[in-house]
Amino acid sequence: MEYVIEMLNIRKEFGSFVANDNITLQVKKGEIHALLGENGAGKSTLMNVLFGLYQPEGGEIRVKGKPVDITDPNVANNQGIGMVHQHFMLVENFTVTENIILGNELTKAGVVNKKEASKRVQKLSEQYGLNVDPNAKIEDISVGMQQRVEILKTLYRGAEILIFDEPTASLTPQEITELIQIMQRLIAEGKSIILITHKLKEIMDVSDRVTIIRKGQGVGTVNTAETNPDELASLMVGRQVEFRTEKGEAHPKEVVLSVKDLTVTDYRGIEKVKKLNLTVRQGEIVGIAGIDGNGQSELIEAITGLRKVKSGTVAINGKDVTGFKPRKVTEAGVGHIPQDRHKHGLVLDFPVGHNISLQTYYLPPISKNGVIHYDRIAARAREIIEKYDVRTQSEMTPARALSGGNQQKAIIGREVERDPDLLIAALPTRGLDVGAIEFIHSRLIEQRDRGKAVLLISFELDEVMNVSDRIAVIYDGQIIDEVLPEATSEQELGLLMAGHSVRTTKEGAEPHVK
Repeated sequence: MEYVIEMLNIRKEFGSFVANDNITLQVKKGEIHALLGENGAGKSTLMNVLFGLYQPEGGEIRVKGKPVDITDPNVANNQGIGMVHQHFMLVENFTVTENIILGNELTKAGVVNKKEASKRVQKLSEQYGLNVDPNAKIEDISVGMQQRVEILKTLYRGAEILIFDEPTASLTPQEITELIQIMQRLIAEGKSIILITHKLKEIMDVSDRVTIIRKGQGVGTVNTAETNPDELASLMVGRQVEFRTEKGEAHPKEVVLSVKDLTVTDYRGIEKVKKLNLTVRQGEIVGIAGIDGNGQSELIEAITGLRKVKSGTVAINGKDVTGFKPRKVTEAGVGHIPQDRHKHGLVLDFPVGHNISLQTYYLPPISKNGVIHYDRIAARAREIIEKYDVRTQSEMTPARALSGGNQQKAIIGREVERDPDLLIAALPTRGLDVGAIEFIHSRLIEQRDRGKAVLLISFELDEVMNVSDRIAVIYDGQIIDEVLPEATSEQELGLLMAGHSVRTTKEGAEPHVK
């Protein structure tokens, strides 16, 4: 059988660390081939080898049966290979067309012909059902649309084999559905897709075959139609995984977080949070359910001191912290797992160990009389790295070199181990594999059971339903309803998130549109 891509016995080393240990991947024409593995298993490394970003120490790559030496991404492009990266590589103040043609500009008499390029982008957009405005600026379009621009970049360069690296990590449920339709359209047009993902449901829904990698080694390849999520999870992590986290009954006590009549604006002065009220008590997990863009980010940033408050108050343990700087909010007893780990969670060029001590480096025992003890930073970092299974060569490895999931685990370890009274967990399992998700959910419930307050913000309905004790639905910057997980369904929650409030009365359930 002829494969469009063959990666045979690929070996990739970083010093003494073996990221890919003689892995073989074979992709058929016209299939969606999933690449599954834990955080740090070597999936992205293998694809970076295929795309020419890394050079392997051993093995062979064949494209349509012919051996090729892919020395850089331009060679990959010339071989018909394109990559849609997890973290988009776009210039925010450039237009869609300018980003797509960057490095591959059409010129006329030495001048970039943007008009002709824009027409070509429009044609490709229509052909593949992407619906992207060629003249829109990147900073003005949604995350889902930005991803479509990345897809268009590969198609513009003639890609026949597309690599999608964790493509749904930042998308809303609706955008995920639309992306799956786009992928199916690409396959219908004769393309082939390699899909890197942790999400077993997506693999079952869209892929034809799955290759599983564990700790840098190939476990095997299975036909999707002949497997199930339980088997895939076991192959991926090497043990049985519980998809539903067991938790006892919550026993809420005193109010820890009190948000009253909070109004917050975005950078344009538009109100994104509107007179919002919310409380979270000791010993409970309150989940915020809502479609992305309904004020979640602005709410979190206002509570944590990252954004100014227009009006209203935020109190922690009865103390008004409205307008406090982030450090003062932290010292008031707040832990924050941020929605954007790169922007607000890490200093990427710092060692992972230093990142773990970002909020405590000035406090004893790390600092004494104004002197930082780096040996104590290293010792503390090693403890958290081991406890939270952060896959890294050492505590001195730059945070940038870790996989997205391992960056997330380092942040979660840092925040939980500070033992805050209120833990704000914004998309805490984004980009994590099922084994890590199980671990993180257990840590959140453990915090609750220790009498801490937990505020969970997630776009994953099953996560909100599984982990929360109480669910507050946010729509258009307001909490429009509160429900108990055991008294609702994903369908009803979906309606609430779309702005339909179902109020239960003595006469029965009465729909009410806000």
